[in-house]
Amino acid sequence: MNAHGEPAVLLQGVRKRFGSVDAVSNLDLSVGEGSLVGLLGPNGAGKSTAIRMIMSLIRADSGSIRVFGGDALDMKDRIGYLPEERGVYRRMRVGEFLEFMGRLKGLPREGLKSRVEQWLERVELPGVIRARCQELSKGMQQKVQFLAAVLHEPDLIVLDEPFSGLDPVNARVLIATVKELHQSGRTIFLSTHQMAQAEQLCERVVLINRGEKILDAQTREVIERYSARAVIVELVERASTAIGSLGSIDGVDSATEQEDGRTISLALTDSADARQVMATALAAIPCRRVELSRASLDEVFVRLVTEHGGHSRQPLQGATR
Repeated sequence: MNAHGEPAVLLQGVRKRFGSVDAVSNLDLSVGEGSLVGLLGPNGAGKSTAIRMIMSLIRADSGSIRVFGGDALDMKDRIGYLPEERGVYRRMRVGEFLEFMGRLKGLPREGLKSRVEQWLERVELPGVIRARCQELSKGMQQKVQFLAAVLHEPDLIVLDEPFSGLDPVNARVLIATVKELHQSGRTIFLSTHQMAQAEQLCERVVLINRGEKILDAQTREVIERYSARAVIVELVERASTAIGSLGSIDGVDSATEQEDGRTISLALTDSADARQVMATALAAIPCRRVELSRASLDEVFVRLVTEHGGHSRQPLQGATR
């Protein structure tokens, strides 16, 4: 908590309308200091609108937004922000651009070039310090813009769709860097519609759809809560020879052979002891693998968005992403 006894970011009853569309509706959100929280949702859900309000780029129609107990504009040197709209000063050299951005955030000139060089090495961009930004690929430019957001080592790092458009190699570099920053004590709040990265990174996830919050929980709890009550059994022999035996185990509601011909999914009754079912299966049939079925964050995302009325409406001139 900060001096005001508040989280790093606190939204209470925040609402924003564009015309007749509620981009964000009655949103409550708390991001504790030192946490890594993901704001998830499909395109048009209201993620970027929420972030722009947090950053004081646009004002909420109603509700309260506080960053470190005040306004983001007053705390700008403690915040690093990577907006969804990508952009660098294309004609500037990479080193000049990053030094310029560092100076804007209050970094002293002394040692700044060395700091820039170290950060470029850290994100696997060696040797580009004298290249003009326009000479870099889009992925490389995105990493440079990411560095502009974190070069001054802010207390709060806000990333809007940080992995969008990156190839797997560059995405992995940025994910590793975000993890390192979090481990060093930084508060990180990021928005994404890419569930694999969110599941890999975030301690806690907040899911919004059509401007409304529909889930707010620890990532591990979400996976456990929505994982199917099922046991996956991979057999040594063909599944067809064992499906009857496995289907008759006490606590098994049904047994389904998977497409590979060697795996069976056992759906459990509500009262079943999953560990007992697994032990019985191991004792009954030669198995390569027996494990509880685990939902992915992507599966949870699709299920909840569908239950909430399907995919969000189309964004209003990009405002409700």
